[in-house]
Amino acid sequence: MTDTPADETIRLAGLAAEAEIRIDHWGIPHIRAASEHDLFLVQGFNAARDRLWQIDLWRKRGLGLLGADFGPGYVAQDHAARHFLYRGDLGPEWTAYAPDTESICIAFTAGINAYIALCEAEPDRLPPEFALFGTKPARWRPPDVVRVRTHALTGNGLSEILRANIMALADAETDLLRCEIDPPVQPKAAAGISLADIPLAAARLFKLATAPVTFQKARLAATLDDIWKWTDVTDLGDVIQAMMEEGSNNWAVHGSRTESGRPILASDPHRAHAVPSLRYLVHLEAPGLNVIGTGEPTAPGVSLGHNGKIAFGLTIFAADQEDIYVYETKDGDPDSYRYGDLWEKIARIEEAFSVKGFADQTLTLSFTRHGPILYENAKKQLVIAMRSVWLSPGSAAYLGSLSYMRSNSVKGFSETLSHWGTPSVNHVSADLEGNIGWFTAGFTPVRCNWEGLLPVPGHGSHEWDGFLPANQLPRKYNPSEGFVASANEMNLPADRDPKAPSIGHEWAEVSRTRRIRSVLTSDPKHTLNASMALQTDVYSRPAATICGVLEKVAGRQLLDDVPQKALDLLRNWDHRLEATSPPAALFEVWWMKHLRPALLARFAPNPTVLQLLLPGDVDRML
Repeated sequence: MTDTPADETIRLAGLAAEAEIRIDHWGIPHIRAASEHDLFLVQGFNAARDRLWQIDLWRKRGLGLLGADFGPGYVAQDHAARHFLYRGDLGPEWTAYAPDTESICIAFTAGINAYIALCEAEPDRLPPEFALFGTKPARWRPPDVVRVRTHALTGNGLSEILRANIMALADAETDLLRCEIDPPVQPKAAAGISLADIPLAAARLFKLATAPVTFQKARLAATLDDIWKWTDVTDLGDVIQAMMEEGSNNWAVHGSRTESGRPILASDPHRAHAVPSLRYLVHLEAPGLNVIGTGEPTAPGVSLGHNGKIAFGLTIFAADQEDIYVYETKDGDPDSYRYGDLWEKIARIEEAFSVKGFADQTLTLSFTRHGPILYENAKKQLVIAMRSVWLSPGSAAYLGSLSYMRSNSVKGFSETLSHWGTPSVNHVSADLEGNIGWFTAGFTPVRCNWEGLLPVPGHGSHEWDGFLPANQLPRKYNPSEGFVASANEMNLPADRDPKAPSIGHEWAEVSRTRRIRSVLTSDPKHTLNASMALQTDVYSRPAATICGVLEKVAGRQLLDDVPQKALDLLRNWDHRLEATSPPAALFEVWWMKHLRPALLARFAPNPTVLQLLLPGDVDRML
């Protein structure tokens, strides 16, 4: 951005008519075109204009092409990523999101490639990161948009592996300190499964496939002898903390409960701050389409926003979209695994991996009928694999928005959600007629004989029976309370048949949704300012709960060694985590660095188990 606005005219190959990109004073692009084809072509061009390094790195990470640019230190990550690509038929894949998905992706990637060509003709336009690393952006193919799955948020494969390890060392009750189970069930190992045979190493391939790209000097300087040294993403506690403690909020308030008489919708995805950002704001306008909001710069369209007739937002809904399978291999033939009464061959696929500064390397990818193999142990005649909805057509993240962003009503919005595969989400929507709705969506496997909480045999006794139909997932339309809201909490209906197939059992803690519901319930004339205040609300339910307990025990001998000044700070606090608040700072350090670890150590004295439980389930500890 410069102080003086600049006009520029660019001839863009493939553009059928004149189009326009206007950048407002917030830096948000407003794109206008004469047709949807031209609109998505210019969206791709503009995404590359603003985010070329980011989207080029996203593509190379997702397709397993990093080694060609950055050397041997990235080959193991490439190898992991290729295990989780969509490898199925592109016919049903293209039609899974919207009837015109293929044509949209053709236009979008043509726009990206047009900007790359412009950079080749005018090198000064190229982002400086390419010169820093001595790399060049690569051309996109339309399938690149949909084949990459590993940026989606899905569960709960890693949790199954952790639960197996904790139960092998302790018990199911101890594991609840890591992750509460709701609706409550008692996880038990399936017949023939030894939980002690499922190592933490089985989580490595998936963690590496879904990891961001890092640029340590030692990694960039690696040689071929170092390829398999770069397989551990981070320590276990950090990985689990990132999964468990990020969350999101949304709500929609009916016009009968707002000051203006029109519905108000708010949505805050709560993804981690980054430079560049995960999200990308854009306004798209063509005949029949006028939508503004945010998506990811690597995908066409908008997934959170409004189109002049409806507004829409989302948070993660923790449907269980993954399972871990354990197989017996044939004595003397580790390439064969039991399925039913027969032996099936492991599918071994050899692929070439380009490596900067070295000859191409040929590595093997291994799959069972259920999915990529995570771990093999020939001595124990054991193979472990992951089954994920990623392998099904229609599970590229967020692309289902290509259908719903063109809806005209909340009901019309809800009718498009069979096109939404991943991530599993709580959608909220509101329309100009005053209607609101909450609709959970995402491919949800039907498990007829287990809950999906522990690894299961891969010999055919535990199979998915398709996915739950979209209209059988929880939803509400114009509810009597006058609003809908979600914050990743357990929100399955209380009257849902307990014999119905499990949807999910692992959720975020309930603090945020209780706060949202409390505020909205007490506000019969909700306003935009009130919604903005609620989005930035810093009241802490854990702080209020813990300080209440502290007050009850403050006079006992138990706390004689606690400084009175600290007690006084917390006693007079309003439990708001303000940036300038001394009691807030005191509480967060005490809670995160001392009280939580002490609680876990009290109930899990085994140091190995303690490490697996970190950072701990907030609701269980409260």
